[in-house]
Amino acid sequence: MNVFSTITSLLKQAIDQQLIDPMDEIYCRNRILSHLRLDTFNEEVFTTDHTIPDLLDALVDYAVSENITEDVLDDKEVLAAKIMDCFMPSPSELNRIFYEKYKEDPVVATDYFYKLSRSSNYIQTKRIAKNIHYKAETEYGNLDITINLSKPEKDPKAIAKAKNQPETNYPKCLLCIENEGFEGRVGHPARANHRMVRAEVAGESWMLQYSPYVYYNEHCILLSTEHRDMKIGTKTFERLLDFVGTFPHYFAGSNADIPIVGGSILSHDHYQGGRYDFAMAEAPETYSFNMRQFKDVSSHLVKWPMSVIRLRSTNKEELIQASTHVFSQWKEYNDDTVEIISHTGETPHNTVTPIARKRDGQFEIDLVLRNNRTNDEFPEGIFHPHPDVHHIKKENIGLIEVMGLAVLPPRLKDELEEIKAYLMGDQTTKVKDYHLNWVEELKDRYRQTLMKENVEQIIQDELGRKFARVLEDAGVFKQTSIGQSAFQTFVHTLDRVQ
Repeated sequence: MNVFSTITSLLKQAIDQQLIDPMDEIYCRNRILSHLRLDTFNEEVFTTDHTIPDLLDALVDYAVSENITEDVLDDKEVLAAKIMDCFMPSPSELNRIFYEKYKEDPVVATDYFYKLSRSSNYIQTKRIAKNIHYKAETEYGNLDITINLSKPEKDPKAIAKAKNQPETNYPKCLLCIENEGFEGRVGHPARANHRMVRAEVAGESWMLQYSPYVYYNEHCILLSTEHRDMKIGTKTFERLLDFVGTFPHYFAGSNADIPIVGGSILSHDHYQGGRYDFAMAEAPETYSFNMRQFKDVSSHLVKWPMSVIRLRSTNKEELIQASTHVFSQWKEYNDDTVEIISHTGETPHNTVTPIARKRDGQFEIDLVLRNNRTNDEFPEGIFHPHPDVHHIKKENIGLIEVMGLAVLPPRLKDELEEIKAYLMGDQTTKVKDYHLNWVEELKDRYRQTLMKENVEQIIQDELGRKFARVLEDAGVFKQTSIGQSAFQTFVHTLDRVQ
């Protein structure tokens, strides 16, 4: 397929995907020709049914071959985004259409925006398809296991090129509003085809976008228009509950706001949400307690490997007050019998990971209790994945993992294949040293039942159990009689404090 056929096919796909009206075809064609430094067009071409990502790859390969762009990943991403920007509405037009559709139904509005973000290649559907994903049955429900293969590895050429670039702080970070339409550069992703929906949240100006590497259905990001540190507090609960009131088919949650238990970006106030039922949301309530000062709020503990308090009410304002009360008491709470110490000097350790949703006509918020203290035995965190599970998951446990979705490192793709071969008796296969104890345990446990037909299922099941253990490590009140008794002791104090 020559370059003109590729352009024609891309235009056809853009029309079919309703990115553009047929009236815009010639205009968009000319903009693409400009990006590819072409001043003519061959009308006698054929079209194919290749997907937009494949057609973009072909055009970028052409640009590299013609020395239009360098064979550096970041430069190629910039060109691909600029080409797709030819099909994108302006921010004002996008917001006009979105809110027209919102008047019809919030679901119709987000369906439109999500489809646009996917069709425009802002959401990297081709790369996301490489991810390995399945559900693993555990005592806590069906946990989601994802081996993340979608994000491209660092390009050595880009790393070398970045060293020669002048330093700049524009945009200040990956979540700033200034990323909308930003061309990108080496070290900063291309965002020419990036659009955001303006949203008022709890009386403030916020922006709604989708994650370019969605981990679940309609994985969205809500970000402040102001570049400021992320902090948990009353305003957090106000914003989360206001958002799910505006978009009741979405949940919304926040990473914790301190290191180790916090998310990857604490320098910009933001939340994540989406349209997906995580195992935590389906987890049953195991224990109810009273906070008599909040008569319209029901309070429960949840069967989950981490320590979850679930609050529910039709009264949003009282639910915000109750959430603030739990958070305030937890921030200062100490119980050294279960290793919970709220402060070391002036350094705080207790916080929460909050998740809000609207269900059956009621507002609901899960407050996951977190503590980031370290000691000599666990220098990476007492309530952090412990060393015996680091061969599977060593990274911080953020919002997505808290809810029951494991985002596991790409190295596991090949390593699990090695483990499978080893379990099947292939003596030529070498298993990584850090997996050996686990593999020997599996050999012993499944000695009588291990077969070629079930080895992959066994590994998947055991990986799910490992992830459940990871979450148990991160839980502040353990899944033991002592841990759960201590948890009940804490929640009973919530009824006494006025």
